[in-house]
Amino acid sequence: MRLTKLRDMIKERGVDALLVGQADNRRYLSGFTGSTGWLLVTARRAVLATDFRYYEQVGRQAPDWELARIKTRFTDLLPDLLADLDVRRLGFESEHLTVAQLETFREAATGVEWQPLKQMVETLRLIKDRAEIEALRRSAALNDAAFVHLLSVIEPGMTERAVAWEIESYLRTHGASKVSFDLIVAAGPNGALPHARPGDHVIQVGEPVVIDMGCILDGYCSDMTRTICLGQAEDKYLEIWDLVLRAQQTALAGIHAGMEGIEADALARRVIEEAGYGDQFGHSLGHGVGLSVHEGPRASRLSKDALQAGMSLTVEPGVYLPGEFGVRIEDLVIIGEEGVENLTHSPKSPVVG
Repeated sequence: MRLTKLRDMIKERGVDALLVGQADNRRYLSGFTGSTGWLLVTARRAVLATDFRYYEQVGRQAPDWELARIKTRFTDLLPDLLADLDVRRLGFESEHLTVAQLETFREAATGVEWQPLKQMVETLRLIKDRAEIEALRRSAALNDAAFVHLLSVIEPGMTERAVAWEIESYLRTHGASKVSFDLIVAAGPNGALPHARPGDHVIQVGEPVVIDMGCILDGYCSDMTRTICLGQAEDKYLEIWDLVLRAQQTALAGIHAGMEGIEADALARRVIEEAGYGDQFGHSLGHGVGLSVHEGPRASRLSKDALQAGMSLTVEPGVYLPGEFGVRIEDLVIIGEEGVENLTHSPKSPVVG
């Protein structure tokens, strides 16, 4: 089905074949998870070119694909491969192929017209099929379990780095292949940095902690954020936390298929702006999650992406007060015709312990 849809797109773009090298796109089309390889898709043939390290892996993961064996360099194989496939006009992923690679390929395959194409496979990946949604659901469930575990062990005196390692260790020992991004554990003033990295800051009693975490399970990512405080919390933090939760709940209740990303973003942003903190919510509301932790669609102040049933989306409003603290609450959802299915079930509470 995926190849059929891609072939329709290839025909519409007027090229004889598409060259795919981006790792997630390669996996999405073929199932091949090796770190090196190129796909060539024509109207009738699907070829996977890789080197000796992955010959057997291709046979296991992509048995329906023709294996083209790279014995030296891909450029040595490319001219004869394109001639065998009768390719005269070749589409390539312009957002992923470097200028240097393109120059090298052109020099090797003279007589072929190279046509830059954008978002070919990514467009197919926007709407998740049933198997993908199940994979996202499993990944989110493991992420939830890791957070619940963390709540049982986190305590004042731990460093941000120690908390991050506690999360990653749980995820890796319970099935995740790795974390889906560099985990964020940001306490106190560090929480005002939306993409802070865990350091040696020691978490204090009453200090807000932003925890943004995710894992990769069976190839699919998860992404979730909770903000907690260990012990007695100050009133200002509780006020901001309640505001962010209300903004998120408003978005979760209002997002549905048929709206644009800008409309979804506005649902949460309006709540925060009306409370006087619009300037402290500087990032977008959310993004798609799949084989990549950041993919389409986008929900932002500028996004014209049309939200469709079967798309995934994070819903993550935040308020960040420089020098004080930050609050972000994030869930991962699947968009439906009349609402969303929330895949994230981690508890939401401003204070723990």
